Amino acid sequence: MTELRNPELETDSELVGQAMQTMAKCHRAIILYLPNNPVYHEAVRNLQSVFRTLWEEEDQLLLNVTEDGLMWEGSLVLDEEAKGDSISWVLFKDGVRGVTLTPGVEDKEMVRFLATIHKARTLPEDADDDLLTLFWGEDFQHIKYDYIEVGFDEQRPLERSERFESSLSSTEQRQQVEEEVKQPDGIVNIDDFDSTLYFLDDDEIQYLNSEIEREYSQDLRRIVLSCLFDVLELQHDQTGYDEIVSILEGFIPYLLGAGDFQTVAYILRELRTVIQRSERLSPEHRERLSAFPAKLSEPEALDQLLQTLDEAHVHPTEEDLGELFGELSPQAMDTVLAWLPRLINERAKDLLARAIDQLAVAHPAAVNQALASQDRTVVLGALGLVTRLKLTTLGPPLGKLTSHEDADVRQALVDALATVATPSAYTQLQQLLTDGDRDVRVGAVKVLGSKRHGPALPSIQAAIDSKAMRSTDLTEKRAFYEGYGLLAGEGGVSYLSAALSGKGLFKRKTDPETRACAAMALGKTHAAKARPVLEKMLKEKEAIVRNAAEKALKELA
Repeated sequence: MTELRNPELETDSELVGQAMQTMAKCHRAIILYLPNNPVYHEAVRNLQSVFRTLWEEEDQLLLNVTEDGLMWEGSLVLDEEAKGDSISWVLFKDGVRGVTLTPGVEDKEMVRFLATIHKARTLPEDADDDLLTLFWGEDFQHIKYDYIEVGFDEQRPLERSERFESSLSSTEQRQQVEEEVKQPDGIVNIDDFDSTLYFLDDDEIQYLNSEIEREYSQDLRRIVLSCLFDVLELQHDQTGYDEIVSILEGFIPYLLGAGDFQTVAYILRELRTVIQRSERLSPEHRERLSAFPAKLSEPEALDQLLQTLDEAHVHPTEEDLGELFGELSPQAMDTVLAWLPRLINERAKDLLARAIDQLAVAHPAAVNQALASQDRTVVLGALGLVTRLKLTTLGPPLGKLTSHEDADVRQALVDALATVATPSAYTQLQQLLTDGDRDVRVGAVKVLGSKRHGPALPSIQAAIDSKAMRSTDLTEKRAFYEGYGLLAGEGGVSYLSAALSGKGLFKRKTDPETRACAAMALGKTHAAKARPVLEKMLKEKEAIVRNAAEKALKELA
């Protein structure tokens, strides 16, 4: 067999030896303890820690297996006696001569590797499996091994009874492992208690279990907070009020940092009830308590809340987050809209979007305020709310955005104005027909055409007749011509027929693309007298015109 060595690696026998010793200790813990034992868990953690340190120095670990230990780069890094519970001996006698470990092995595979070795040494005499077949079944990704047929090895024959040899008794082995792997503080060991001669009956056991479950399921924060609110509502100790208000003021930031949004919403809701019911609160205390939602809606507090939400591993429910945002003041709208595109966690982003919807429905004036923001992200978010929630009372604030410098904002404005669908919204869309951005113009004409807004017809015809239309692309031409057809109806057939025939307004030959657009527009008129004009074009030599006429006739059918 080829010996597994890599002379290019720098030798660090001490670090590798430490890793191997920790692996041997973990192997003994696996032999002696169940996976739910604290000693077992501590041994696994130690193993993971030392291997992660090792991978900072090495890219892989190439180990040669002998009956007395494990070799690395010619050095003995794990010295073990040839006995039944040693790692190297079990590997060696079943034919394994080399093991390669790579980063990531410490996460899950190392524990499975050691457990498989333990399983192999306890197999009965007549078992069909051996160590190699057990390894094959585990399908390791970070562990590779080289082996030989044991019958052809020059080593002495191996007796299966040697699997169970050990120089220490089971009790002595346990003591040794517990000394090597110290049990964490605060863990109760059942061996520290004497067993009793008496046993509980089933009813008593069921009662104890239910009480334990009830105790652990209680929300202690809610219990303590309820007591504080009872004091605020029922007692009249002004000194106590000062202390309780101070406690609540300091507790809310802690809850936000911990991601307990439900409890924060509970505090705000209960405070509103206390303020309404308690007649003993002084004006000062009433003012401090009433300011809680406003303080939470300030940018600094909201930044902390939203950062916590984005980084949380366990997210609040939609109901909890909606409950919290329902308690915020309208001033929170700008901050939340600015944060939404910055969130990385998709689950958090979805929850926040739904919470913003609830806040917008509860406070429409806050959406108006957001539309006037200097931050384009906030304006885009507010326009998205108008479109998504179909808010129809925002005409004047939307009109101010027709001259916004950002084309993305004006594009989003087209969708928002289409949702509002008021006469003033259509007038603002007409202004966008001459916008400097092509997508804005196309979006505006499509909305005006689909909404059948007749007053826009002169503006659309003026755009078609302009010099700029002759140099624009096919998409924009088609949008304007079809918009004209939808609005003009039967009255536009003559105008479109002239364009289709190749004789434009200025008596110059019309290009094929423009003629095709005119054909499609004739189909949009749904006028009977457009049919013979289109049928005549079926013999047109220009393919683009001919195809457009066919499509238009299908629309007339």
